[in-house]
Amino acid sequence: MAAMAEAAGAAEPKAITTHNFGEWMAVEQSRLSLLCLRILRDPQDADAAAQEAFWKAYQALAKQEEDVVADPGRWLTRIAVNTCLDRLRSRQWQFWRRRPAPDDEVAILAFTPCAGPTPEAQAWAEQIARRLHAALGRLSNRQRAVFVLRHYEDRPLGEIGQLLGLEVGTVKVHLARAISRLRAELKDLYGTHTLDRR
Repeated sequence: MAAMAEAAGAAEPKAITTHNFGEWMAVEQSRLSLLCLRILRDPQDADAAAQEAFWKAYQALAKQEEDVVADPGRWLTRIAVNTCLDRLRSRQWQFWRRRPAPDDEVAILAFTPCAGPTPEAQAWAEQIARRLHAALGRLSNRQRAVFVLRHYEDRPLGEIGQLLGLEVGTVKVHLARAISRLRAELKDLYGTHTLDRR
């Protein structure tokens, strides 16, 4: 019986004060962090919530708001849970807090560029595509095949040679001639540098 009483006495929580708070915090740290993580589901937020809970507990002890803490573990758990719930409520309202005033929001949306291409850019791209298609049609069959494989399919010169049954040197000649003709026909659209890709 004496041994049981002694064991029960050892299991009872020691009175928590600001003097032994650091030791108690070290014992409770992993448990409290895991509790906060399970509630908040975000490691950084959970770590911050656990630290905040310890700070609130320390402040309460320093102000002697808690003269006697009957169950320090349960008391700390209550502080941590309330801290986590406050953070969850704060998350729900953060978006609305960040929103601008309705009049400002209308102005911001009016000046926000659309995600897709503008009608002008789309018309320009279609013009380029038509011009390029016509210019490719004026190349020889081999030149067109080499250019398409290199610039549309991103094939290396050696592979193009294998596909067309040509030496790499011949592929280079066809590619150079194709680029030269396309550059001459499309110089008003592309300038003199965009088709250079060896």
